[in-house]
Amino acid sequence: MSLVEQAIARMRNQAGFKRAAPDMKPALNRPAPIAEDDLESTASMQRIAIDVPALRAAGYLPEESKDRQFADHYRRIKRTLIDNVLTGGGIGEARVIMVTSALPGDGKTFSSINLALSMALERDISVLLVDCDVAKRHISQIMGLKGERGLLDSLSDDSLDVESLVLKTDMRGLSILPAGNRVESPAELLSSKRMRQLMRNLCDRNPRRILLLDSPPLLITNEGRTLVKIAGQIVLVVRAGHTPRPAVQEAVALFDPQQQAGGVILNEAAMGSDKGYYGYGNYGTYGDNGSDV
Repeated sequence: MSLVEQAIARMRNQAGFKRAAPDMKPALNRPAPIAEDDLESTASMQRIAIDVPALRAAGYLPEESKDRQFADHYRRIKRTLIDNVLTGGGIGEARVIMVTSALPGDGKTFSSINLALSMALERDISVLLVDCDVAKRHISQIMGLKGERGLLDSLSDDSLDVESLVLKTDMRGLSILPAGNRVESPAELLSSKRMRQLMRNLCDRNPRRILLLDSPPLLITNEGRTLVKIAGQIVLVVRAGHTPRPAVQEAVALFDPQQQAGGVILNEAAMGSDKGYYGYGNYGTYGDNGSDV
């Protein structure tokens, strides 16, 4: 049974699971609170249901015919990352994994979501998917969490416990931390001591937890370069035939490839007569008030 098939089977056993409506409702619904499991100790008792059909329709999951193929791809990718967590070494906390790209449109959010779903199938770890792309907020948007408090709220308010903002899903071992409400100078908040402390607190709260950061492109925003400093592992998503070689080289130069390299995902790579995944649209601008890309 593939990754997506397993996720769907789990959710069909949950009360309140609903398929996506044709008008593309958000990918998360809010059923009544239920008890916590033994892998998470979050303050929030609510669970949110992941709507797989909505994610698939929005292009964040592969077509059903390619489920098994992509499940195998991400199984291989996660193995190296998890092994690095277990063996330690490198610099920083290996459980803080940054998924990024050199430029917009390379498919990093697609990779973040599929990698999180694959990791959540592991029996001995839990995954916290953090929306750190505070300019675009793709994770928060597709999951229906744009109005929820999240990372930026906790960074700007020292009295706010970040753990209370973590939202559990109905998939065992998977939680989400939204980007939160917009604030002034997000780059400065992400580079602050408070940010480092939040990441430590999230790791310390659950020793089995891996933080998966969906992060901005490295060459477009200051926020992306800032997050490099707190990540123990960095996964760089490159779009085959699209991302210029100099851009990849410049992005790699921004982190330590010996100590922080989690790997490179070559997205849309040709496989025989077929292709890996269909295209992503250009951003045009980055963020609500961003400059042209």
